[in-house]
Amino acid sequence: MRVADFRAGLRSWLDERDLSGEGAHDLDAQVAQLARVRRALWDAGWMRYGWPAEVGGLGGPEVLRAVLGEEVAARDLAEPGIWSMVEVLVPTLIDYAPPALAAELVPRLLGGAEQWCQGFSEPGSGSDLASLSTRAVRDGDGWVVSGQKVWTSLAQYAARCVLLARTGGPGHAGISAFLVDMDSPGITVRPLRTMHGVDEFAEVFLDGVRVPAGRLLGAEGDGWRLATDLLPHERSTCFWHRIAHLHNRLDRLLAAGCEPDADALGAVWLGLHTARCRSAATQRRLADGGRLGPETSVDKILLATAEQRLYDTARDLLPGVIELGESPWRTEYLYSRAATIYGGTAEIQRNIVARRLLDLGKE
Repeated sequence: MRVADFRAGLRSWLDERDLSGEGAHDLDAQVAQLARVRRALWDAGWMRYGWPAEVGGLGGPEVLRAVLGEEVAARDLAEPGIWSMVEVLVPTLIDYAPPALAAELVPRLLGGAEQWCQGFSEPGSGSDLASLSTRAVRDGDGWVVSGQKVWTSLAQYAARCVLLARTGGPGHAGISAFLVDMDSPGITVRPLRTMHGVDEFAEVFLDGVRVPAGRLLGAEGDGWRLATDLLPHERSTCFWHRIAHLHNRLDRLLAAGCEPDADALGAVWLGLHTARCRSAATQRRLADGGRLGPETSVDKILLATAEQRLYDTARDLLPGVIELGESPWRTEYLYSRAATIYGGTAEIQRNIVARRLLDLGKE
């Protein structure tokens, strides 16, 4: 299917249906709205384009998924951060899970029947993921996992977790990846309240959790390779969706009767346009079958900078709305402070650009 035909058909279909989530501001409502929208799009076939038939998809270029997410974000039908989790986890399952397992479970995620999470970060690891200490030990026909994860998005809603654990010695080679059922005995989830008032993240405690051998993703020791393949997906189609969401917020800022400041508003638009142009190059690379690598750190830097500039400008041009009110502007402004932290800090991203793209060395 041609992209233009897909977009036109999707827009027509959306125009004929009310999938809006007005009032879906708290996290429970946002997750319920996400499931509702995914289910409707899956049942109608739109959610299946751009995915292979082996996992229930209808095929077609991957860029169709970017178009779908863009239209969903532009209409404010689902929060873009949690919408985009499929763009991170489904490609990983397709590449690393046993084919029968991917065929069974991926449609449940795409179709809104389940939410999944990603268990990478740990309290003592931070950006040094290679130092993780959660351990998986062989036991008969499976593994026993013990340890702790933190900053695990939506863990309290998740049915599955793509989890990294140490199965060997120190360093990258000793890490393996598993798909863990979150209702397994020995798992405790403790939500974390963030400064914007939403329990989006959680701590996950694993105490002797049994994981079947068939839930190993890839081979033993493939965890680091899986992680390095997964992380660029956090900065690809997901970013295209978020840029559409931020353009929507810029339109709302203008509609809110903000103080006129052509220079400030022009700088916001330019930042978002620059991030969109860079992301468009990433989408073309995906459409051509290319693999993503360290160049997506540039996408991350541009998007985080543009997002914070947008909300800084909203604070300046809507006096008192963020500081004194309880509007969505306040919540979103506070969340934007983390844009240069989550998914790899701005400092880490610049180091990647310097070392791996510009070959400037380690110092």
